[in-house]
Amino acid sequence: MRDRTGHPPPPGADHLQHPAPPSRAEVPVSRNNVAELPDRLLAVRAAEGDDDAFAVLVRRHTSRLLALAHHLLGSQADAEDAVQEAFLAAWRQLPEFRHDASFGTWMYRIVTNRCLNILRRAPRALPLDTVPEPTAHDPGSSPPCVAETDAATAALAQALHKLSPEQRACWVLRELHGLHYEEIAHVTGTSEQTVRGRLFRARHALQEAMRPWR
Repeated sequence: MRDRTGHPPPPGADHLQHPAPPSRAEVPVSRNNVAELPDRLLAVRAAEGDDDAFAVLVRRHTSRLLALAHHLLGSQADAEDAVQEAFLAAWRQLPEFRHDASFGTWMYRIVTNRCLNILRRAPRALPLDTVPEPTAHDPGSSPPCVAETDAATAALAQALHKLSPEQRACWVLRELHGLHYEEIAHVTGTSEQTVRGRLFRARHALQEAMRPWR
């Protein structure tokens, strides 16, 4: 087993579940089918030093985590750094992972926390390609319609930028990544009531900002 203090980087880095942690006896010993194992067993094997198992987890979840970080930070380079750091942290913390949530939800939490820390230190505007395109009044593609849609997208990006980092995170997790309230509460380390309150305020702010485009 390689050192978990940070060097070398972790292998593969180049709805809520509450199961009891699986025992060693549940984990298949053959490495031939490692890519087909569920996350729960891969996480157990990775915690015991199985580089191949962790590499599968990295490949399986990188795309969604990069999308999340990009939606929150607005920078692909920053998103890649945040996700790489998150996987490194996960590699170190796997022996303490209690399986009180799915591995994917656990990784969402690590990535979200890193992004929130970045946003609290230095809030940044969101590029237009990180926000969903608002529905245009006219589905046609004439220049006036295109200009109107571009302006609406810019207005939405500006409105998202004005949200608090916590409100932005809840909105992104719910509206762009489809997480349930319970999952978002776990990811953000808050209660479902807090999540609902943040989402209500975020949606109200966005609705007000987009009122001229309705």
